[in-house]
Amino acid sequence: MPSLKVLKTRIGSVKNTQKITRAMKLVAAAKMKRAVDAAIEARPYSNEVTAILQSLMARMDTSGHPLLTAHDEVNKVAMVVITADRGLCAGFNNNLLRKVENFVWEQGRTRKEFQQPEMVLYGKKARSYFTTRGFNLGRVTVDLKPPGFDGEVALVVNDLVKRFQAGEIDEVYLAFNQFVNALNQEPTIEKLFPLAHLAEEAGSEPDELVDFVYEPSQAAILDHILPLFLRTRITQVFLESEAGEHAARMTAMDNATRNARDVIDSLTLQYNRARQAAITRELVEIVAGAEAL
Repeated sequence: MPSLKVLKTRIGSVKNTQKITRAMKLVAAAKMKRAVDAAIEARPYSNEVTAILQSLMARMDTSGHPLLTAHDEVNKVAMVVITADRGLCAGFNNNLLRKVENFVWEQGRTRKEFQQPEMVLYGKKARSYFTTRGFNLGRVTVDLKPPGFDGEVALVVNDLVKRFQAGEIDEVYLAFNQFVNALNQEPTIEKLFPLAHLAEEAGSEPDELVDFVYEPSQAAILDHILPLFLRTRITQVFLESEAGEHAARMTAMDNATRNARDVIDSLTLQYNRARQAAITRELVEIVAGAEAL
């Protein structure tokens, strides 16, 4: 059994750790409230923009639009992966990164374009993970905070659109953690380019659609809606990831605080038993000495 001094030192060390995890939990909870509010409040707007685009695509011929038409040959794939810059948030980062790696591996078995996809990364965890595994890294951004989301979204949308239209990339996928609730963040991979899949997801038959009068024209509205949809969708993804990160960290630090309490209770029990045994041993020695006299 460890000595009383060793046990006392361990108890003090775990208590100090518990103070840190409790403080981190409170900080994460405060940040989570703001991040979750931002993500949830943005969802109706994002969903409505998507619905408008799907409705418009279902009513017109979009076969010739450069962003809505799949390329004849798919030779280059890009994946935009969004993780956190810091850890201590349970499986928030690792679950997504493993899902992306497995997705690339499974697709690469049958599609040669997935054997060396370009990884557009956000977050230090994604950069570290894919760098050590020899992936083809493209644009890498770290330390991105919510005030910088709009500027970064404008840059990445402009870059991806230009490269897609120029034929430098043929498909683009988004990989992020979808915020469900404080206890659940779902790793998600969805296709961004080409956008033809949005019309398929709408599911309405042309005969069932109500005809509208468009001003100035369907094509003009589509050209305006598409960039808006892309900016809105990627911004929403950033907000979902931010909310999920803080929620995961709050939960992880709460569990760590509870575990520290259990460890403290266990060590305290060992300390009391060791102290009681030491006292008993001293009493026995005193009694034995008195009897010897």
